[in-house]
This record gives sequence, C-alpha cells and structure tokens, in this order.
Amino acid sequence: MENEMLKIFDQQYNQIGVATRDEVHRIGHWHEAFHCWFFSRKGEEEVIYLQIRSQLKKDYPNLLDITAAGHLLADETIKDGIREIEEEIGVEVSFDALISAGVYKYAVEKGNFIDKELAHIYLFETDLPLHAFTLQKEEVSGIVQVKLTDFYELWLGEKEEVNVQGFEIENTGNRILLNKTVNRTHFVPHERGYYEHMIKSIQKISAK
Repeated sequence: MENEMLKIFDQQYNQIGVATRDEVHRIGHWHEAFHCWFFSRKGEEEVIYLQIRSQLKKDYPNLLDITAAGHLLADETIKDGIREIEEEIGVEVSFDALISAGVYKYAVEKGNFIDKELAHIYLFETDLPLHAFTLQKEEVSGIVQVKLTDFYELWLGEKEEVNVQGFEIENTGNRILLNKTVNRTHFVPHERGYYEHMIKSIQKISAK
C-alpha cells in the first residue's frame, strides 16, 4: 500500500507529478482523497454515520472517522473513488446518488507523518440500518451514528463529549453493540474548519 502511486499537486491545485504514498506523507505533497459522509434524517434530527478505523491501520487505528474514504490513485478519476464505499463498508452506491460538497484543502502533521489533502467531499442520504453494513476488517472495525447537532457542538467546543451508538466487530468476528460517550480525542484529527464545512453542507440539504 505504501508503494501506491498518487498524483501530487502544488498549492494552486496544479498536478506536478506522481509519487508513492510513502513519499507523499513523508515529504508532505498535496494529494487527492475521496471522502463520503453518510447521513440520515430521522424526523427533524439528522444523524451521521462514522466508521471506526481498524486496529490494523498504520495511521490512526481505532479512531472514529469519515463513513468511507481513501486516496485517489494516479490512474483514477474522482468517480473512481466510489470504490472506497463498497470496499470499506460493503454498500453499493451509484456515483450519481452522491451530493458534492466541494473540495476542501487541509493539512495535518503528526511526527513524521504529513497529510496534505485535497479532499473531494461527497454526501449520501440514506436510511440504511447499521446491520446492512459489511466491513472490510483490514480497514474498518465498526460503524456508529451520532446526532449531527451533537457532533457540531463537539467541534465548536460547546460540548466536551457526545454519545455514539452502533456496533464493533471483535477479533472473533462477532458483532457487539456499542452505546458509549466519546470526546474529540477519539476522532481522526481533521481540522475544525473541515468538520464545519461538512456539517453546513448537510444542513443546507436538510433545509431544502
């Protein structure tokens, strides 16, 4: 996986070449990623679906993250990113059913790991029950839901903790139900502006 070839870009989003995934994160090249957030409207309350990253992941194991996401390879278009949804969480979705929330540029540094992403963000409204998800164990160990308003207040700093509910798969392969309280340290560290962008995009859809 570290030898996967990714397109790399300058600050103006002009492609300047290709590099291995390892080099991209070691040097800090801008690169493309596909992000898809599942959300559901339950009455007047929206909820979003979060994945729990597998403990096998090199980066940010066991943390809560985007419903489905991944890097776009050097020979892929944005539409090809939809493969991440079926691979990671076992849900088949048409690209035409996704709602674009634009491209968000952000950078995160953690030690020698530099992640400078051009994130193509998509939203997918669904009423899928949690038992409908089939997880790729190397990538994802669980799926949970959180109220959108709670999630927003968490990242605005108005709340320190929120409740999530869903399931996680044990090493034995059994699904165990989750109903627990989490805080910001339990999430992959996307910047606050990224979360605000995603949340406001969902709110615009729900207001229509």
